Parts: sequence; C-alpha cells; structure tokens
Amino acid sequence: MSAVTTPETSYTLRDGKLRGASWWKQVGWRHIVGVLGIAYAVFPLIYVFSASLKPRTTLTGSNELFSEFSLINYTNLFDTGFSDWALNSLFISTVTAIGTVLMGGAAAYAFSRFRFTGRRASLTALLIIQMFPQMLAVVAIFLLLLSLREVFPFLGANNQLGLIAVYLGGALGVNTFLMYGFFNTVPHEIDEAAKIDGATHAQIFWTMILRLVSPILAVVGLLSFIGTYGEFIIAKTVLSQTDKMTLAVGLYQWAADERNAPWGLFAAGAVLAAIPIVVLFLFLQKYIVSGLTAGSVKG
Repeated sequence: MSAVTTPETSYTLRDGKLRGASWWKQVGWRHIVGVLGIAYAVFPLIYVFSASLKPRTTLTGSNELFSEFSLINYTNLFDTGFSDWALNSLFISTVTAIGTVLMGGAAAYAFSRFRFTGRRASLTALLIIQMFPQMLAVVAIFLLLLSLREVFPFLGANNQLGLIAVYLGGALGVNTFLMYGFFNTVPHEIDEAAKIDGATHAQIFWTMILRLVSPILAVVGLLSFIGTYGEFIIAKTVLSQTDKMTLAVGLYQWAADERNAPWGLFAAGAVLAAIPIVVLFLFLQKYIVSGLTAGSVKG
C-alpha cells in the first residue's frame, strides 16, 4: 500500500481510492450537500402525506408526523368533486401535451428543413414573444374567449377546449425553439436519400424524422403535461363551473378559507394528484437527459 500525492490534485490515493481528509475534501462534502438537498425536498412531501392520514387535521395540529393513521380522508375524497376534477385535468393535460408535440414538431421541422422568406424573422419573433409571460395577457385572453363563445361556443369561456386552445398557443413558441435545435442535429442526408426514393415531406416527417427525435418529443410532452396539470391562474379565469374545473382550481376552493378549510381532504387530494406526474416522469426519464442536451449541440 502506497500513498501518491501530486501538486495538481493534492489528494492521496491508496489502492486507487481516496481516504481520510482527502476523501472528505474531494467527495465527502458532496454527499452531505446531496443528503441535505434530498431532506429539503422530501420533508414537505412527508408532511403532506402525514396530514392526509389524520381524520381531523388543522394547520397547527399536523406537526406530529404519523401520530394517527386513518384512510377516512381518502374514502371521503371521492364523495366530493375530486374525481371530476382529476378527469378534467388528465383530459386537458393529455390533449395539450399531444397537441403541443404535434404542432411544435411540425413548426420545428418547417424551420429546420425549409428555406422561405421571413424564416429568420419568424424565429426572432417567436423568441421575443416568449420574453413576455402569459400572465400579462390573461385579461385579453378572457375577453377574447367571451367574444369567441358567441361564434364558436365550444371554444369560448368556461369550456375546456377553449382552455386547451389557450395552452397550445402559449406553449408553441418555446417548444418550437426547443425542438428546432434538436431537429438540426438530424443529418439532412437522410431527407435527401428519402426524396430520391420518392418520399414526400409528410412521409419523411411522420415515418422517419419523428422516430429519430423521439427523446425531444418525450421531453416536450412531459413538460407540457406537467405545466398544464398544475396551472392555476388561466384555468381559474377561463373555467367557472364546478364540474369543469381542474384539480388545481378545485383544490384551491378547499384551501381558500384558512379557518374552515378541510386540510385532511386537501392533503389527500394533493397526494393523489401527484401520482400521475410521478408515474409519467418515471416512464419517460430515460429520454429527459438526452432530449434536453442533444438540441444544444447544433443549431
């Protein structure tokens, strides 16, 4: 066993491993930071889960974790409008995610493969528009939906399709830019070879390009689903009927009155509401890293 020390690294190697003070200096402190970060992120989740298991929960009476164990909040949850809210959120988020992927993919393919007048100006305009948050246009969106309801009732205010249309328009710019960089990493020679064989742009896009860029499609779909699933302000503005509300808006109704709020039901609803996000994230996690990083290589 021998110790090796170099001026460049200033740590000691024994059997190819760091030991003692050198290990703490190079690696150990990272473990501490990681453990603290995990504890900081997990504690609120544990607190909410503990509160959901207490039959009578108040803000001040939930400090003792897991002092009681009861599933009454979960059974009572389905006697409320929670089921309708969950189905509404899943429907809106799923349709928005699919629409965002298709619209963003088509726009990114056009900007990446076609050369037309105004292409660069359009990309710049999309980038500038994304500098302004969508919240600035809430009043304008609501007034537009009120007017649109008189012509197309299914796309107006207090309608889920109208809310979906708003989400699709708001997410188009940033997702187009995100997918545009990824599309540029696909060699143009693939398109040219397919054109020689007689393939059209539609055939190239649907049968070849979409398969090659599946990581970025998964990332955009996941981000779109998460963003719309928990979005509150626009959903609260557009939807007013109880049976059409999303989970975020519905659960807010329970927490709006701090003194009389059913915190046990609220906590149980929050726990169940997080399950689809966790499942979808675990299912698509293998695409996340490659999808977010590959598009920055070329563009």
